[in-house]
Amino acid sequence: MYNQIDDDLTVAGQEIPVEDAAFYLSKEGPFAHSSTNYEERPCQIELVKKIMQSFNESKIGVFEAGTGVGKSFAYLIPSILWAVKNKERVVISTGTINLQHQIFEKDIPLAQKITGKKVKSILLKGRQNYLCLRKLADAEAEKDLFTEDSEVFDTIYEWSKNTKEGCKNELDFVPSDRVWSKVNSESDGCMGGRCPYHDECFVQKVRKEANEANIVVVNHHLLFADIESRMNGAGYEDAAVLPAYKRLVLDEAHGIEDSATSFFSESFTRFSLMKQINLLFRAYHGSYSGFLVQSSAVSAAGDFSQKALEAVESIKDALLFLDQTALLVLDEEMTLRIHEKNESMLCDLFDGFSRLKTALCLFTDVAGEVLDKIDEKDQDLPSVWECKTVLNRIAGFAALCTKFCTWSEHCEDVFWFQKIKIPPKTPGEDFLVFMQFVETPLDIAPMMNKGVFEPLETVICTSATLRTENNFGYWMRRTGASFTVPERLLTADFDSPFPYRQNVLFAVPNDAPFPNSSYFQSYVEETLPRLISASGGRTLVLFTSYESLKYAYSSSRTFLAEKGINLFKQGDDDRFRLLERFKEDTTSVLFATDSFWEGVDVPGSSLTQVIIVKLPFAVPNDPVFAARSEAIEKKGGSSFMQLSVPQAVIKFRQGFGRLIRRGDDKGVIVVLDRRIVENKYGKMFTKSVPMTRRMNNSLSYILDAIEKFI
Repeated sequence: MYNQIDDDLTVAGQEIPVEDAAFYLSKEGPFAHSSTNYEERPCQIELVKKIMQSFNESKIGVFEAGTGVGKSFAYLIPSILWAVKNKERVVISTGTINLQHQIFEKDIPLAQKITGKKVKSILLKGRQNYLCLRKLADAEAEKDLFTEDSEVFDTIYEWSKNTKEGCKNELDFVPSDRVWSKVNSESDGCMGGRCPYHDECFVQKVRKEANEANIVVVNHHLLFADIESRMNGAGYEDAAVLPAYKRLVLDEAHGIEDSATSFFSESFTRFSLMKQINLLFRAYHGSYSGFLVQSSAVSAAGDFSQKALEAVESIKDALLFLDQTALLVLDEEMTLRIHEKNESMLCDLFDGFSRLKTALCLFTDVAGEVLDKIDEKDQDLPSVWECKTVLNRIAGFAALCTKFCTWSEHCEDVFWFQKIKIPPKTPGEDFLVFMQFVETPLDIAPMMNKGVFEPLETVICTSATLRTENNFGYWMRRTGASFTVPERLLTADFDSPFPYRQNVLFAVPNDAPFPNSSYFQSYVEETLPRLISASGGRTLVLFTSYESLKYAYSSSRTFLAEKGINLFKQGDDDRFRLLERFKEDTTSVLFATDSFWEGVDVPGSSLTQVIIVKLPFAVPNDPVFAARSEAIEKKGGSSFMQLSVPQAVIKFRQGFGRLIRRGDDKGVIVVLDRRIVENKYGKMFTKSVPMTRRMNNSLSYILDAIEKFI
C-alpha cells in the first residue's frame, strides 16, 4: 500500500528554520487559507517548532501533546520538509492499526497539500500479512493439508491470480489462522533470490517500494523486528526488515515499553510446538507427509519413518508431562513466576523441560540424518529449505527449555507460565485448558537505548500521556531515553486546547466503599445503572477486572433494557465491530476493560460519560510486574511509588482521555474509587489530568448534578 508521487528534492544536509515549518500551520499559512473552519492552535505551532528543532539538531525529542493539539500534523510537516530537503527517509511508528491508516490515507496527503511538497509514502505491514506464492504452490500441490478448509483455500488461490499487493486485508473475508499460516510469508522461511517466485514476490515488491519512499509508516511490532535485525548484525546503514533510516517518529509512545516487552518475549504451548513438528512429519492413516517426507525423496538416508514416529511420540509424551506438571503446580492459580522462593518446589517441572529438550533433540537428529544425505544440487529445493527453517524454530524451542532449566543464570529475563483457557465449540462441554511457557525481558530500557536512541540521529517520541507528576522521569527510565546525554534531549509538554473547565464534570462519590471492601462490587452493580440513567446512556464503563465486568453486566442489562438502553460488553464481538455498534447506537453503553482504556475515539453525542470503576493498578501477582517490582526493591527503591503508581497514572490518563475527542464535546467522568481523593498518592492522578469542574460529594448529589450538567 503506497502513495507514489514524484519527489521535489533539493540540497541534502540543510537545516530548516523552525519558523518556516511553523508557518504552514499558522493563521497566515496555506492550511488556514484552504480551510473554512481553521483555528490556529498556538500549542500546535510550538510543538512543530520543537520537532523541527529536533530534526535540525539531531536530538531525542520527548513531547507530550494533549488531545486536540494536533500532533500528527505537528510531526508530519517537519518530517516531510526534512525528507524532501535532505533526501532522508523518516519512519513513523504507531501503536494501532487505526492510527496507521489515518496517517497514511488522510494525514500524509493533506500534509503534502499544506506544504506543497510531494513525497512518496508507504504503509508497511508485517510480512505475515502477505501471501507467499511459493508456499501457496506447495499447499496446492499437497491438497491433504486443506481437507477441512478446501473451500477457503480455493478462494485464496483464485484471489492470488488477481491481487496486486497480496495483502490479507484485501480479502473480503478473514481467513482462519490455520489456513493463512500455511500460505503467508515468514521471515525465517524466505528463500530470497533462490525462490522460484522471487520476481513475483509481494514482499519483495513492497520492499522495493519502501526503498524508494521518503515516509514509511509502520507499527511498533514491525519496528522492533527491524531493530532486532539491526542489533543482531544487519547494522544501520543498509536495509534490514525496513529500509535504512536515521530519523524516527514514535507516535503513541506511551505504549513502547509494553510493545517492546511483548515483541522480545519468547513462548510456546504444546499446540504451537506440535504445529512445527507436524509441518515436518505427520502420520495419517498409515501414510506420512510433511516437508521432511518430501525432502527424503532426494536423500540417500533411506527409510527414517519409524525413528521419526518414535521421536514424535516422545515429544508428545514430554509435552503432556510438562503440561500436567505445570497444572498441578498452579492448582487454582492462573500464573506462576519462577524465583528463588519456589525453585525447590519445581523439580518435576524442570525435569519436564529437560525431557522435552531431549525429545526435541532426538527428532532433530533424525531430521538431520535425512538432510545431511541430500546432494548439494538439491539443497535449494523448497521442501529442503522449509525443513531447515522449521528445524531452526524447533532448535529455538529446545534452547528455551534449556533456559527454563537454568533460569537463575539469566537474571535479565523473567521466566513464567500460565493457564490458557479456550471456550468449548459446543455449549456444555469443558473448556480446553493448556499451558503457555514464557520468557520475558525484565528491563527493555538498555535495549531501547542501544537499538533506538543511541544509533539514530533523531527520535521523536510523542503521546497524550507521557508524564507522571508533571515530569517525564518515569517514562524515560522505563524506555531507556534516560540514558541519553542531557545535551541531546529535548522535552516539552503541550496542554490540550479543549475547554475542559467548562465542558467536563469530574466526580468522585465520597460515600462509596473502598475497593478492598467486600461491599465494593455490590456498590458498583447498584451504582452503574443509576449513573447510566442519569446520562441517558451514552456511557463507556472502564473496568480493571473482567470478572467484575461480567457481574456488573448481568445485574445491569435488564434494568437498562427497560429504559430502552442497549448494553454491550467486551467479548460479545471483535473490538472494531463492538466500537462501531457503540458509535452508531447513540444511547448505548459499553462495558470494557484493558485495551479499551486507550485507542477508543467516539466524538460527539454517542459518548457523554466515562465511568472508571477502579484506579488501574497492575495486578500484583502478574509475573512480569512482580519481577520488575522486586528488582526495584532490591535496589532500595519503592516499587509502589516508582512503578505501580506511575504505571497506573498513565493508564488512568488514557481512560480519562476517552471522553473529550473534539472541542465541542461535553460530558462527565465519574471515578468510583475513593482512593483518588483520600489517599496521598491520589494527587498524582488528579494533577495529571486537565483542570475540570470537580465534585467529591454523595452519589445522590452527583446524580442530580449529572442530569443538570448534561
